[in-house]
Amino acid sequence: MPSSEFILGLVQMQCATQAASNMEKAVTQIHAAAKQGAQIVCLPELFLSPYFCNTHDMSLFDLAEPIPGPRTQILAKAAKDAGVVVVASLFEEKMVGLCYNTAVVFDADGSMLGIYRKMHIPHDPLFFEKYYFRPGDLGFKVFHTKFGKVGTLVCWDQWFPEGARLTAIKGAEVLVYPTAIGWHPREKAEFGKHQHDAWETIQRSHAIANSCYVTAINRVGFEPAPVGDGLEFWGASFVSDPFGVIKARGSHADEELIVVPCSRERIEDVRRNWPFFRDRRIDAYEGITQASDS
Repeated sequence: MPSSEFILGLVQMQCATQAASNMEKAVTQIHAAAKQGAQIVCLPELFLSPYFCNTHDMSLFDLAEPIPGPRTQILAKAAKDAGVVVVASLFEEKMVGLCYNTAVVFDADGSMLGIYRKMHIPHDPLFFEKYYFRPGDLGFKVFHTKFGKVGTLVCWDQWFPEGARLTAIKGAEVLVYPTAIGWHPREKAEFGKHQHDAWETIQRSHAIANSCYVTAINRVGFEPAPVGDGLEFWGASFVSDPFGVIKARGSHADEELIVVPCSRERIEDVRRNWPFFRDRRIDAYEGITQASDS
């Protein structure tokens, strides 16, 4: 019988220019989370470097790496040594000129359970991801780890209910969103609160609609850009329960380790009292695969 709970550990961190120092910080926090009782430890999106997608620069493809590779070996060892599941976000090079934004899941024995490639790729001011990443080609994924059924999505995926639904249908107990999102400084005063509220609200809605836990793990700190004002990453990593209740939330500015117990009884209770899966009209949803009805 599975335990009545699983325990998430969220590593909210600022990312330095050197991959080695970011990896060292991440491994240290994985062990610290384990000591605090965490069982599933989650890192931010593309944690090994500053957020490089704020510019078009061909030399930045040098940051990409094969999976498996030397850095997945380090993360696998950290997972095994700490006895925890690790969800890590990497810049994957499938071949020269073909790269993905990829989440890797390691089980508590250090085995690599598999990868998820980010499906929705943004292209906005200072978020020029279409230059670097091909859209994911593996579909939506759930990994059956030692401590729970983990559904992996990545950042921009968090705005799309279809990805959350399809991952939940596969049995996810928690949707994990490694994230790198922040404010354009000139917009923060006027739009910042509303932008953050929308970001959190859409993900809480995924938790409610799918009666599962949702967590987003963001970076913090200001990162300059070659052109423009740069980005102030807003942190605020959080865990929502299956009815949209925020169980924990990080600050907007500080590096933090957030450890949150998640109750399987809560999932069961919400799904019985609010049976959205029972009442879905899958016979009437053909139009969802169309770009427009006009």
